[in-house]
Amino acid sequence: MSLRTRLTLLNTTLLGGVLLLFGVLVYILVSVLLLEQVDRSLNQTVREILSSSKVGSVGELNVVTLPSLELTASVYVQYWDRDGRLQMASPGIRDFTQSLDPAGIKSTQPVFHDVSIRNIHLRVLTVPLTAGARPVGVLQAATNLGLVDSIRNSLLSILFSLTIISMLIAAAMSWVSVRRALSPLATVTRTAEQITHADDLSRRIPYLSPPKDEIGQLIRAFNRTLERLENLFTAQQRFLADVSHELRTPLTVIKGNADLIRKFGPDDESLDTIKDETDRMTRMVGDLLLLAQAESGKLPLTVKPVALDELLTDVFQQMRVLAGDKVRLKLTEIDQALVSGDRDRLKQVLINLASNAIHYTPHGGEVFLSLSKTGEMARLIVRDTGPGIPAADLPHIFDRFYRGEKSRTRSKAGGFGLGLSIAYFIVEAHGGRIEVDSHEGQGTTFTVSLPLFAEKPA
Repeated sequence: MSLRTRLTLLNTTLLGGVLLLFGVLVYILVSVLLLEQVDRSLNQTVREILSSSKVGSVGELNVVTLPSLELTASVYVQYWDRDGRLQMASPGIRDFTQSLDPAGIKSTQPVFHDVSIRNIHLRVLTVPLTAGARPVGVLQAATNLGLVDSIRNSLLSILFSLTIISMLIAAAMSWVSVRRALSPLATVTRTAEQITHADDLSRRIPYLSPPKDEIGQLIRAFNRTLERLENLFTAQQRFLADVSHELRTPLTVIKGNADLIRKFGPDDESLDTIKDETDRMTRMVGDLLLLAQAESGKLPLTVKPVALDELLTDVFQQMRVLAGDKVRLKLTEIDQALVSGDRDRLKQVLINLASNAIHYTPHGGEVFLSLSKTGEMARLIVRDTGPGIPAADLPHIFDRFYRGEKSRTRSKAGGFGLGLSIAYFIVEAHGGRIEVDSHEGQGTTFTVSLPLFAEKPA
């Protein structure tokens, strides 16, 4: 069953339920009002009879006159004495010798009952009569409920007919309105199918109705998803092109040196070159595997207390060898800070940031490392005096598979455009954050913030 059909049935059923409840209430209200009117009429008749009657010397009831009964053929009266004998009846039922309400004739209080006599529906009021504390007899007044029943049956038919007609009209209108409301979903389906068949993620779903309704929000979310998929697909294509470029170079070098060895025999230079290129490919495969683990949330971490001051000192000593005479590497500030994390992964982050700073800082430039504490966070800062990062690349440097244009020309020891993405995931896995501030021609500053280690109370 389609969504359109289900919504139409739901709307129609709800309307039918509301109309049914309304009809029941109206039917009950009208029935109560009609019966109240009948009861008032019977009470009035009894009062008129009693007002024109008197009790005889032996306790019998003598009715002087019954003027209203002579004029009202639909009201019937019986008077039964205290011995249960019928003493008087109205003109219309003088041949009827049974009680109008046998169940109520023994009641000690006035009581109304609905009875059926000879297929005639009657409303009977039974009133016990007393003279002081002495019972005199029972007076019963009845009226035909045929008109009331007719009105109630007509009302029931009208309400039922109106309910059915209203439900049919509601079903038709709901069918049309739901179709109009769900028509954008058909557009979504067609667009999705076109994207699937044409592999065109640049398509977007148009929506001309108010953008704040539920379908508008759905379409906006779907368009944002398409935009993200398009960006991710483009980035992956770009990444695959970069990986292909990176792989092609070492494979070409290895193949060339293998041909030389086959032709002239092995030599140390060719073997060293093959080893270097193999190591380079191994590093790239390792980075790809690590990035895949990080993206899936399964990055392996050996969490222990880590002294960042000792870690930063180790990185500083290693990076001094890499900097050599090209760049002046300085440790400007260091504070004692203990965090909970994986020492090797955190060291990988610092080495990546420091090596990038050294690599992109021109000859004679400076790279500064520092460690401080701010509140409940430890802050590691890597700052260089290099050319800075272009504004177009700055928002994307931590994106998966992203490489800026200037990063395409790399030295032999260069990376593969994965380092900052890996660093981002490592810092995020430690509950921290990594930020960058850079302006072209003014250098770049990377700040890594990690929560300080908090010992659990014993």
